[in-house]
Amino acid sequence: MKLSKLVTALAVLTLSTSSGLTLAKVDEATAKRLKNDLTPVGAERYGNSEGTIPAWDGGIKEVPANYEEGEFHPDPFETDKVLFTINKDNMAKYEKNLTDGQKALLTQYAPGYQIPVYPTHRSASYPERIYEKLYQNALGAELLDNANGVKQTIATSPFPIPQNGVEVIWNHILRFRGEQFEYRAAFVTPTKDGSYTPILTNYGYYFAYAEPGVTLEEIDNKIFYLKTKIVSPAKLAGTLTLVHETLDQVRSPRKAWRYQAGERRLRRVPNLAYGTDLPTTASLRTVDQKEMYNGAPNQYSWELQGKKEIYIPYNSYKINKASEDAANIIRPAHINQDLTRYELHRVWVVEGVLRQGLNHVYHKRRFYFDEDTWQIVLAEDYNEQGELWRVSEAHTINNYQVPATSIAVELTYDLKSERYYLDGVDREGPIDFNPEFKRREFTTSAARREAKR
Repeated sequence: MKLSKLVTALAVLTLSTSSGLTLAKVDEATAKRLKNDLTPVGAERYGNSEGTIPAWDGGIKEVPANYEEGEFHPDPFETDKVLFTINKDNMAKYEKNLTDGQKALLTQYAPGYQIPVYPTHRSASYPERIYEKLYQNALGAELLDNANGVKQTIATSPFPIPQNGVEVIWNHILRFRGEQFEYRAAFVTPTKDGSYTPILTNYGYYFAYAEPGVTLEEIDNKIFYLKTKIVSPAKLAGTLTLVHETLDQVRSPRKAWRYQAGERRLRRVPNLAYGTDLPTTASLRTVDQKEMYNGAPNQYSWELQGKKEIYIPYNSYKINKASEDAANIIRPAHINQDLTRYELHRVWVVEGVLRQGLNHVYHKRRFYFDEDTWQIVLAEDYNEQGELWRVSEAHTINNYQVPATSIAVELTYDLKSERYYLDGVDREGPIDFNPEFKRREFTTSAARREAKR
């Protein structure tokens, strides 16, 4: 049976995580599909019947000859030409491959907002050890009660052959992003006229969950440690945030601490999660929208709606290089779409509806997951009245020297205020995947010492 048909059948059988029933690990015969008709990540290995999506052939297997460590990644597909450009006037022709959010952006920001479509390259690739872990996870991973965590999984996505919506959510949360990395970049919230003040920040991630050879016992229930420190503007400089992200969020929810410039105290932040405003983003984004979605998925009932072929941001090397200077990208109302690249890819579609009795600014959310990476690439958020409110995009690249996929720039459009949040600009070089962090650098005592320097 082709996977697209299997997904449709599974969507009908989607389980509510509130029922206490879960499907998880698969039998060995099913897992062997990851070596046959499915890729090691769980995507369909073959292309589509029209030939507009190619078969997966391993992605980018070699670092291009013109790549230099410490420089922005050369575009492996630089010679590709635009196949066509979608705008408000012709979008009906391409409607079946567009999301509701994309159609809203094309309509609301016409004529400037357009979607340039390029040939599709299934460029995603990962280290061999990650492919091996995906196979092992498929055989052993299980959801914890109420889907607030996962057990018997390590290193990467736990459910390469997912059986319900919340498993797909966890595939994104636990996707392999490298073992550790560091970078400096700014986020901005331009006003309607395009003026902005960049908030330049240092980011350091240590993925305990992805350490080679590590066991579940050794990671102490941690997925990753994150430390951010604002560099500018002056009034915010020195503000430090420390996060310990947990795997079993029932046993131990996320822990976060914040050192405010001028206070000289590292304080526990109990509400840095869910629908809380992401600090200093002009209330254009919630905490759980960072990296498109993060944290415990227990506030929503998630439905797996199957797969679609959608034009999504992909192989975004051009905008990655342009991110050296925010002025290259920022425009009034929306970013410079001439720097973007969209390709036709298969995506998993999962919709979440807020559980009765819980509070969040978003009543309904719809996510689109790239089948080759489990990365959420498009998201739509609806208010309590059922109106589409915000549309988010992740423009990704393959860091082929690792290899691992990362977000070059990430943004959220607020359709009501007609403003947007943009993260990943004014970059001071590419992501450093070998900063040689030690786990002890992410303790509260280490954070206090760093904050006071």
